[in-house]
Amino acid sequence: MKIDRTSIDIIKHLRDGRKSFGQIAKELDVAENTVRSRVNRLMAQGVLDISGLIDPDALPRHQSVIIGVKLTTVDLIKKGEEFSTLRGVVSVSVVTGRFDLILVVLLKEGFGLLEFYTEEVAKIAGVQSVETFVVYKGYNFKLPYIL
Repeated sequence: MKIDRTSIDIIKHLRDGRKSFGQIAKELDVAENTVRSRVNRLMAQGVLDISGLIDPDALPRHQSVIIGVKLTTVDLIKKGEEFSTLRGVVSVSVVTGRFDLILVVLLKEGFGLLEFYTEEVAKIAGVQSVETFVVYKGYNFKLPYIL
């Protein structure tokens, strides 16, 4: 599916996840069925997800961290997929620079950084080093609740 201007406009309106297809259609001057079918196609193709997001700063006893991972292998896609299955991992990105992967991880009481490294990261072979960046305060930083 080609992502045209109408699809982009629909996606922008969906930032307010409670806005109805009818309201979006009215504001964009298109048929409600157009909005519904576009959203369904975008979701089926993996372009769009509609989900509730949380502000991790607002959750008591939760912490978000960003972790840079340096690997001993150049099989970055496979390793990225492996990391994406670990408990607490919100997202994994293959990046350029001094790290091979950047992880966004959500932790909570009873499942902190020590548990993440010893119980989860320890399962993955080929990790040369990691560097942890604790998020003290996030701006426009919303995550799906995965724990």
